[in-house]
Amino acid sequence: MKTLKHYSTLILLLIFSSCNVSPQPIEYGSDGCHFCKMTIVDKVHAAEFVTKKGKVYKFDATECMINYFDEFDTSEIELYLTNYFSNPEAFTDATKATFLISKNMPSPMGAFLTAFENTSEAEKVQTEKGGKLYTWTELLAHLKD
Repeated sequence: MKTLKHYSTLILLLIFSSCNVSPQPIEYGSDGCHFCKMTIVDKVHAAEFVTKKGKVYKFDATECMINYFDEFDTSEIELYLTNYFSNPEAFTDATKATFLISKNMPSPMGAFLTAFENTSEAEKVQTEKGGKLYTWTELLAHLKD
């Protein structure tokens, strides 16, 4: 009876830990992009999404993540995350970020796309570097064209 109790506890722990919906840190220099297969090295432009079941997909740039949507059922995605300009390696919610496309700010895949945690920060950089600002929804539409 004790063995059955131990196995039941172990099974419950496995079930709950396997469905943990949270981001994972990117191992820069060793993790590969799910879309283009390049090694992720840029700490400002990386992105990831997490499915409702807790599986994490990592990308070397937000544009790679968006391009991967053509191969993935986006209704299964719980979190959309992107690194952002002022705090490299940190994630922000991509659906709430402001994005700048500026020819004066290269990104790994050539879309010149940089994420900002908020609009005021993005506007400051836009004043200096030029370019156009996008919300998440506007960016998705722009990159699909």
